[in-house]
Amino acid sequence: MRHTSDQEQPATMSRREQLRKKGIYLFPNLFTLAALFGGFYAIVMAMNRQYDSAAVGIFCAMILDGFDGRVARMTGTASEFGEQFDSLSDMVSFGAAPALVMYEWALRDLGKLGWIAAFVFCACGALRLARFNANIGVVDKRFFQGLPSPAAAAIVAGFVWMMTNMEFNGRQLSWLAFVLTLFAGLTMVSNIPFYSFKVINLRKSVPFIVLVVIALALALIAYKPAHVLFFVFMCYGVSGYVVYFWQRCHGKKVSLLKKDAGSKQNEDADSEKNLHD
Repeated sequence: MRHTSDQEQPATMSRREQLRKKGIYLFPNLFTLAALFGGFYAIVMAMNRQYDSAAVGIFCAMILDGFDGRVARMTGTASEFGEQFDSLSDMVSFGAAPALVMYEWALRDLGKLGWIAAFVFCACGALRLARFNANIGVVDKRFFQGLPSPAAAAIVAGFVWMMTNMEFNGRQLSWLAFVLTLFAGLTMVSNIPFYSFKVINLRKSVPFIVLVVIALALALIAYKPAHVLFFVFMCYGVSGYVVYFWQRCHGKKVSLLKKDAGSKQNEDADSEKNLHD
């Protein structure tokens, strides 16, 4: 049997790590593929004028998208392929699908302005995903730089779902849909900080009242899913602006830079400016 020397072992482990990163793993990518299906399903349903089903498809994609990365980390199957596949899936489910659903439901009647608003949302979704990938390890993990694309998609899809359930016609709300679509799209590419909830430790004990609140929230979602989901994500979409301007009014500097990323960012002044207010 050939034994590996101490000098050869790091190189061997490095090669193994590279092979692992380049591998294609079935389990986590199944969640990504299912999320992609949810986005595609939403597009098909919108083309068939089944807007409530289209919105449900986008929300299902959100749930599935929240699992793929966690499953990959828990099972040690994270890979470069999975990262790229996830970004492409997100672009369809949270960029193209919401834009097309809103266009088919309400924006079509606005003519050029309608499809321009839909395109702005779609383009901002692509830019948001590209910026997120480029700034991994630079932005403070407690915050997102701009509204996350799933949350922006939830605002658009939740609005369509809620209004459809209330039997509103998209033509009646074309201009409101126009404003909401631009708001969600442009907020994605803003520098407004949004709390990421990544630092919450689920293993720590919590007060009993927290479980009661969660139970009530689940009951409300089950009772009026469209209304509650739109309200929750709309509040989240506004919360970043509220916190940002509150900090500015109190003279606090708003920065998304990771604390240990300052020296690295000094090498590129232009990149650093984009992470400050």
